[in-house]
Amino acid sequence: MSLAYIGLGSNLDDPEGHVRQALRELDGLPLCQLVAHSSLYATRPIGPQDQPDFINAVAALETKLSPLALLDQLQGLEQRHRRQRLRHWGPRTLDLDLLLYNQDTIMRPRLRVPHPHMHERAFVLAPLEELVSAAQLEPIVLYQQSLAEWLKHLEQNGIQRLSDPGVTTTATV
Repeated sequence: MSLAYIGLGSNLDDPEGHVRQALRELDGLPLCQLVAHSSLYATRPIGPQDQPDFINAVAALETKLSPLALLDQLQGLEQRHRRQRLRHWGPRTLDLDLLLYNQDTIMRPRLRVPHPHMHERAFVLAPLEELVSAAQLEPIVLYQQSLAEWLKHLEQNGIQRLSDPGVTTTATV
């Protein structure tokens, strides 16, 4: 089994509902099992500010799927949530990003892992650090720095942990 970390985000049509439903659906993907997920976070959008705030989370998923097969499953899940790609960094019903896949580095036209911008985004690193710490998963080092070290250098205004129960280590959401 491989361990993959998935970033989730939504800012349209009941964003919290989309993220919670997607967490349940991740556990139902073929050859996958949800190991744990972070709390939900309310965050400001990156890029165009003329859109609603986002709900974000990170999930840890054990999978027997290859990275590209997992990406296909994630994109299919986005489509079932009526994801439309109308503009770069625009609003969306569901965005699923494959952040990490084991400790692998993948450079393909369709997929780059680690996600090329995750170390620049507090809305990814804050829930990822929470998840790794609370679920006692192996520490993650990105480009020779810990998640905490990356977070120290990022603006965290506008990121609010919601009154979610926190890290869940079962598939129940």
